[in-house]
Amino acid sequence: MHTPGSSTSGYVLLLVVQVVFIIVFGFCTDYAKELLPVKNETARAATSEPEESNLRKYPHFQDIHVMIFAGFAFLMTFLKRYGFSASGLNLLVASLVVQWAIIMRGCYEMEDGIIPISLQNLIGADIAAAAVLISMGALLGRTTPIQLLVMGIVEIAIFAGNEYLQLELVKAADVGGSITVHAFGAYFGLAVSFMLRPKKEQAKAGPLEGSSYNSDISAMIGTIFLWIFWPSFNSALVDGADQERAIINTYLSLAGATVATFVLSALVSHEHKLDMVHVQNSTLAGGVAVGSICNLLIHPFGALIVGVIAGVISVLGYRYLTPAILSNLRIADTCGVHNLHGMPAVLSAIFSAIYATFASADTYGTSLATIFPAMQNPNATGHSEMEPLEYVIGGYGRSGAKQGAFQLMAIGLTMAIAIAGGLLTGLILKSPSVRQLEEHELHKDDAFWETPSEESKNTTDTNESTHQ
Repeated sequence: MHTPGSSTSGYVLLLVVQVVFIIVFGFCTDYAKELLPVKNETARAATSEPEESNLRKYPHFQDIHVMIFAGFAFLMTFLKRYGFSASGLNLLVASLVVQWAIIMRGCYEMEDGIIPISLQNLIGADIAAAAVLISMGALLGRTTPIQLLVMGIVEIAIFAGNEYLQLELVKAADVGGSITVHAFGAYFGLAVSFMLRPKKEQAKAGPLEGSSYNSDISAMIGTIFLWIFWPSFNSALVDGADQERAIINTYLSLAGATVATFVLSALVSHEHKLDMVHVQNSTLAGGVAVGSICNLLIHPFGALIVGVIAGVISVLGYRYLTPAILSNLRIADTCGVHNLHGMPAVLSAIFSAIYATFASADTYGTSLATIFPAMQNPNATGHSEMEPLEYVIGGYGRSGAKQGAFQLMAIGLTMAIAIAGGLLTGLILKSPSVRQLEEHELHKDDAFWETPSEESKNTTDTNESTHQ
């Protein structure tokens, strides 16, 4: 039997990993060229434009930062005895995987053997960290801190490869990351959860796998942070009209999902009362569902329709699908990431295939090649040298229908890679050499945190019982 909090070997290993990161950063990374000092005015003129362009991204970087370190953290504090871990481990995991993401994603962007680091790289690393935090949500309260960190290290390595495959080789349109971030994180986490699934007799919600009045309010703060800043998440990687469309479409989709969530929650919940689980999560489903199409010409009414559909699917998932998955497949999904991230991401990919099929130069004009790079004609003026310089699966000059097929291929490949990677990671996490939580340690902070005294807890329990 493990003594709670007694083992420090895992934290020593964490320190070793941090030292390794410092060494790698020292030998393999440097500021991007435009951030280094210049020696003459000609060089300065050549570097000023990209520098200014990156600085314009700083507000988006800050917004995404708030989502990662505050939004996700508070959203996961709904468990009544897991608030320290939900918020604290969110900070630790994100801080570690952001560094690792800079390295792993940078391996595909190296210049002369050096990974260039700019504000754009930090935004990409933050977005990559979101995938790990989504996976963490599926496992919330069922893993040790070291298990989460091991999962993050493995996941980011696979994530970076899949991101490069889908965006650079498949050339899928996925500005908001619904395919590469949300679908990947959700199905990776569910696959890990499958490997760590409980015994048949324990495949039910535990005694502490619930919320309290105060913990639900805390989680609602996370929802509001995420809701407000989601347009920045979806629009950070594009500019100009694409960026403005992404902001508008995301905002409207979130609004539509929110209204649909409240309506359907009242219809399907017990006694036809609003369910806080739905409000905390399904209101955000519109931001996921519009991610792959947020910069497309879906028009305001289209964004609202996507949001409404996402809200409906998400609420139904929480009400019916999550309990069925737990009882039949024994897959625990503590935060319901399948309903907030998984299914809405698949919906987004399907919509992206539909909109890509009907995309044409008549509709998008000169921006068609920017939005769907593989649909450009490589023999056209200005693109004649592109074909020999980079390999694209399926080649350039795609028709709309062919691009739509590649959008579906991207979500299919992503799910397959995420599930395979998650199963492998779960196998590592359940090995005898890795400390695992025992049943009495699930969904509570005591095993790894100094917590308030038992007297204080008992007083809180009494107050909660009185409230209930």
